[in-house]
Amino acid sequence: MMPSCAISRDHKIKYERLPQSDESPPSRILKPQLPWYQRFRPLLRCSHRLPRYITDYIRQYRLPDEDEATTSGATDGADSEQQNRVIFVNRAQPYNYIGNRISTAKYSVYSFVPLFLFEQFRRYSNCFFLLIALLQQIPDVSPTGRWTTLTPLILILSVSALKEVVEDWKRHRADDEMNQRQVDILSNGSWTAVRWEKLKVGDVCRITNNNFFPADLIVLASSEPQGISFIETSNLDGETNLKIRMAHPETARLQDVTLLINYRATLTCEPPNRQLYEFNGMLKEANSKAIPVSLDQMLLRGAVLRNTAWIYGVIVYTGHETKLMKNSTKAPLKRSSIDRQANTHILMLFLILLFLSLISAVFNELWLRNHKTDWYTGLADSKNTNIVYNFLTFLILYNNLIPISLQVTAEIVRYFQARFISLDVEMYYEPTDTPAMARTSNLNEELGMVKYIFSDKTGTLTCNIMEFKKCSIAEVIYSAPANGETLENTLLHEHLTREHPNVATIREFLEMLAVCHTVIPETVDGELRYQAASPDERALVLGAAQFGYVFDTRTPAAVRVRVRGAGAREYQVLHVIDFTSSRKRMSVVVRTPEGAIKVFCKGADTVLWPRLAGGAGAQHAETTLAHLELFATEGLRTLVFAVADISEAAYEEWANTFHEATIAIQDRERKVDEAAELIEDNLRLLGATAIEDRLQDGVPETIASLLKANIQIWVLTGDKQETAINIAHSARLIHGGMPLLILNENSLDGTRELIVRHTCEFGDGLRKQNDVALIVDGKTLTYAAGSDLKKDFLDLCLSCKVVVCCRVSPIQKAEMVEMVSAGTGAVTLAIGDGANDVAMIQRASVGVGISGVEGLQAVCASDYSVAQFRFLLRLLLVHGAWNYSRISKLILYSFYKNICLYVIELWFAIYSAWSGQILFERWTIGFYNVIFTALPPFAIGLFDKLCSSEIMIRHPVLYLPSQQGLLFNVRVFWVWVVNSLLHSVLLFWLPVAMVSHHILWPQGKDGGFLVLGNFVYTVRTSLQILTFKIKPNNI
Repeated sequence: MMPSCAISRDHKIKYERLPQSDESPPSRILKPQLPWYQRFRPLLRCSHRLPRYITDYIRQYRLPDEDEATTSGATDGADSEQQNRVIFVNRAQPYNYIGNRISTAKYSVYSFVPLFLFEQFRRYSNCFFLLIALLQQIPDVSPTGRWTTLTPLILILSVSALKEVVEDWKRHRADDEMNQRQVDILSNGSWTAVRWEKLKVGDVCRITNNNFFPADLIVLASSEPQGISFIETSNLDGETNLKIRMAHPETARLQDVTLLINYRATLTCEPPNRQLYEFNGMLKEANSKAIPVSLDQMLLRGAVLRNTAWIYGVIVYTGHETKLMKNSTKAPLKRSSIDRQANTHILMLFLILLFLSLISAVFNELWLRNHKTDWYTGLADSKNTNIVYNFLTFLILYNNLIPISLQVTAEIVRYFQARFISLDVEMYYEPTDTPAMARTSNLNEELGMVKYIFSDKTGTLTCNIMEFKKCSIAEVIYSAPANGETLENTLLHEHLTREHPNVATIREFLEMLAVCHTVIPETVDGELRYQAASPDERALVLGAAQFGYVFDTRTPAAVRVRVRGAGAREYQVLHVIDFTSSRKRMSVVVRTPEGAIKVFCKGADTVLWPRLAGGAGAQHAETTLAHLELFATEGLRTLVFAVADISEAAYEEWANTFHEATIAIQDRERKVDEAAELIEDNLRLLGATAIEDRLQDGVPETIASLLKANIQIWVLTGDKQETAINIAHSARLIHGGMPLLILNENSLDGTRELIVRHTCEFGDGLRKQNDVALIVDGKTLTYAAGSDLKKDFLDLCLSCKVVVCCRVSPIQKAEMVEMVSAGTGAVTLAIGDGANDVAMIQRASVGVGISGVEGLQAVCASDYSVAQFRFLLRLLLVHGAWNYSRISKLILYSFYKNICLYVIELWFAIYSAWSGQILFERWTIGFYNVIFTALPPFAIGLFDKLCSSEIMIRHPVLYLPSQQGLLFNVRVFWVWVVNSLLHSVLLFWLPVAMVSHHILWPQGKDGGFLVLGNFVYTVRTSLQILTFKIKPNNI
């Protein structure tokens, strides 16, 4: 499909004005006259009812429309009138948007046959056997009859079809249940219950407590004061903590149905996209100032209303245009290394099959030239004795060299292997009732071939349960009360109560801890609890509470803090500038109880230091930086806090600029960042915090075992360098005597010089594992991963036993994984627990998600999930090694048994004048794979073990054969092929020698070739069942 920026100039949409009426939109809103290629859109919206090849054919001739936008605020040079969605509240809409009915089913009654056949015959093996089955229908060509290939093929396709029907029937039932749910909408001045599937864009809905949102809504009002509502988004991002949404103060007044009926407004917003955490819009009531709407007012389909009696909302996106459905895309297709090798071997066998068929046809032609006139052959008047007919005959005769049941057998075996992983009680985490989960079965054997592990730190190696430990205020380090210690015994309390010279700074610091956040307080059974988007924020608020600054109330416009000994203080929240991965900081603009306006800003030291008044030379900056380094060496997470006092006039000027940025539809995030830069300046340093995030149980032992299994572990984290190094020491990734190569450069030339110098120092040890740790920061990584340095940087990384990357962004994590995967060809595994790990999890050969505190986004994007890092050891060393061995033997054995039997037809051709005469009875050929020899491959694939799980974990070196691919490679495969050829020679010529005198029965009668064939078939099948335990590594 062509990008929109490439075609917007060549394809113009014509517009005509809508007729004017009281209920019609203003004349400036234009109704499009669609070109011919866009008139297929209604058809495409029902594309689940059509064969995919039809919809694909239509799609290649249409323009990308607003349904396919994937980023918010991106115009791509197109007209904003075309890009933005315009919705009228309580009026007719300017465009017929799609309905709210959803369908996640893969098939319909009409599309099942064509779609299913299309899916099945994308596989080369099925196409091959279909070709053979068709050739068998040609009269006098097939020596095995017409049905010996077609019957097993139909049986296999029927099993697959039954599986697809059952799975899709479940999807249809789930869709119907969802579409039939009911919700109240405002219609003709009263609330009317309608089915979800009947909802339209612009409808005003009423959602009650503990109910799902039926579409993407903008909240207008709620039952709570100031229009607050609480939602749970676990279905979207896996996060179970409650999130706050609030109606804009201008619409929060619409709590009466009469006011709601008379409300007329125009909502302009971005087109449908898949960004769950972005929404830009503008709501304008007649004769009123436009107000911005953002994610704070957005209620997404799939979320649940909690702790709120009701909300009123207007529908923005429906059906497949909702953000939930936009994100319902298939995960990246991953195939195992064994799968790719097996396909190569199948292709080689196909070429050998063609060669054997050609050779046999040539020999038949030569024999016929010498014997065609012999009367007993009966070939004098034959019409199908030419070489083409004979070639097709032998192609059919030898086709079973490629096992017809291999693919289905492997899929069934992989499914049960995945179930074994999910049911393994040794990987069940009882505290959170979380078992291991295999979200795919295609990569089971890939778990046994992992060479590199890329791990996040926070929540993956650590618990992600934050605890406030220390803080640095005005060059003094204060510790939180230890277990059993009272507040009165702490140094900080002493300085507060005895009027220490720093007492004003201390109070302002604690004030900022209690105010600068987005935490939501809850009172449950008289106990104050905090709901936070991140464990860090919750730890900071609890830290402030420990020192007597208790945050207890939040409204859309204010927060209240109870100060020990001073009563309650209420701060008016003027603006909240959220944390983003690009900003790496968060700010809150507040008006204090005294009326002063302050900007509280917290973030990483690398971001806040340039914004301090005086920069690195600011007051307390040098000592605080030393304290940060001290905290990092102790493995603590650090955050810097600063404040700025703003005059009323400066604030009013900035607020106008910020308002313009917040109501922008295009590039809102960039404009908000630019506006924030104006006020987050000339900051005054207050101090820094240190939060502990301890290692998970068993992490050091797990890493030690993985290293013994020759698996290299790289840590990719956003934390400070000193923190990451300390955690690596604690996890036994780095030992005391290991040299550290640290890359901290601020320029491309400096990075190049350092990388070249280190690579030269390795000499012959380059790209060989050395007992060295490489430490790289995010800025240096930006230069090192550039096109001209990437190869040298990869060589340097591969020369080190341990690599730790600090201060890296999510995209840099993914780039590191891709660089190693592409540069080495090795199997990589990425493991993480948060949304920032999704990119690298999807980019790695195998992705593993941790079911942790940060939600289930990583789990949803992963191939396998576990609750704790230590379970990775069993997942790889036990299940991975077992599954690799089992699948290897299954594939090798399937080829072995088929080649061994069907090459006998080649040997028999020598005795049958290369005529294509079959040695075996026809139906024994057809049922050889699907009945007579079906169970041994299943037994191998499900129950075979190299050794017990205890021995595998006790001796990690046993992982090496699977990691190095010793059990399935080109050499092993062809050894099995040669072995099967030798066995076929023995199985054919020994019985031939036994019946060489032709007299088999006591009556003196000749048994004929079928007796010989049945004898050979019986012996071969019996020996095959008895010898299926042959191990490939013993050959």
